[in-house]
Amino acid sequence: MDVAACLPEGETIRVAPGQIVKVPLGFAVSFPSGFELQVRPRSGLATKHGITIPNSPGTVDSDYRGEMVVALINLGREAFVVEHAMRVAQIVVAPVARASVSVVENLDDTQRGSGGFGSTGL
Repeated sequence: MDVAACLPEGETIRVAPGQIVKVPLGFAVSFPSGFELQVRPRSGLATKHGITIPNSPGTVDSDYRGEMVVALINLGREAFVVEHAMRVAQIVVAPVARASVSVVENLDDTQRGSGGFGSTGL
């Protein structure tokens, strides 16, 4: 779902190129353990203005109880102004998989092996 900036009447937030700002959303959430909220950029802001989320996707843990705030970064060349009620990000509720970590001497072999960063030809 889209989430919108919640700013005091008449206030805006100016985001200079390269700047990171925190944008308040005006609400708090509670959801069960075993889930997270993923915070993602809006594609229109990213492609038209270079406005995105620096740690995308951001994660909100199930035990967080403060006001929701979105970090935005301006990767564009011009300043961008956030206004009250402007849709600034998207949130998705997702299950969290719990992993079990074990120390081992060797890993099983795969066809790909340790190749990474374009090694598959894509």
